[in-house]
Amino acid sequence: MLPTPGFHHLHLNSVDPDAAIGFYARQFPSTRGGTWEGIKALYSPNDVMILFDKVDRPPPTAPQSAIWHFGWHVTDAPATVAHWRERGELVKRPLFTTDEGGTVLISSDTWPSIGATLGLTRAQIAEAKANGVQPTRKGGFSYWSGGPEDALFEIAGDYPAERFNHVHMWQEQPFCALLWYKKHLNAPVRQGFSDTELMEANCRVERGADRTWPALNRDGMFRTPRAGVEFGDVVLTWYMNQGEEPLAPSRGQMQDHIGLSVGDLDAWIAKLRDEGVAILDGPYALGDTRAVMIEGPSREGIELVEVR
Repeated sequence: MLPTPGFHHLHLNSVDPDAAIGFYARQFPSTRGGTWEGIKALYSPNDVMILFDKVDRPPPTAPQSAIWHFGWHVTDAPATVAHWRERGELVKRPLFTTDEGGTVLISSDTWPSIGATLGLTRAQIAEAKANGVQPTRKGGFSYWSGGPEDALFEIAGDYPAERFNHVHMWQEQPFCALLWYKKHLNAPVRQGFSDTELMEANCRVERGADRTWPALNRDGMFRTPRAGVEFGDVVLTWYMNQGEEPLAPSRGQMQDHIGLSVGDLDAWIAKLRDEGVAILDGPYALGDTRAVMIEGPSREGIELVEVR
């Protein structure tokens, strides 16, 4: 079995890569701007990057692709929110606490979740109210946007160090996507998740009926089923497609693709071809190295970059 790839980069299209890099570097002091193989880059201290291609017009963000947003660990999420809330260059993305209204800027300012769902159903919210459950005011997650493309990103904490941490995604069938990433990319299941007795014969499931809050949308978010994998210290976590229309290809959108590092590109190409994985482009030169672009289970672009 070939070694699991590392997480290499998230690739964004931008009308002004320098301005985008400057924006993120101001929010996250641990990052720095630079280039990689001639491509404008934002470097995170855990040796992963956001890469930027310059485009002539604002790149589309709709229809929705499998790539939802990206996120950072921070050392103190409530303190970061307090620091950011008055800064004019960031756009606040409040979280609705019920479908009746009411918002917070960080999840730890509302009723705490039960278990690992990261949200409460209507019934659970009613129970929390009845029992006088109080917010923890510690840790939590918060959404913001900004930069030339007003890209959505998430912070979560409290963690030992600030770093790029995740890409949140949608999938048409989350459990089937988990099997796809395990089979074709040798990806381990995200820590804390389970794939016990999961097979291709039973991976297709219905979307959970209950919406949950807090959520970016007033009408809530479907948070079951969910699944995820790990590439190094970056996690890909996904929920089921929230809408009724199929997810669109990510290529050409603002969040164009994710990049994974491999040691032997030819061996990976042979494996993926044998397994019938769609190869969108390549192999092709990428600066002084090579890469190939494949398509994931919900039409997300995945670039395998040879790093020796």
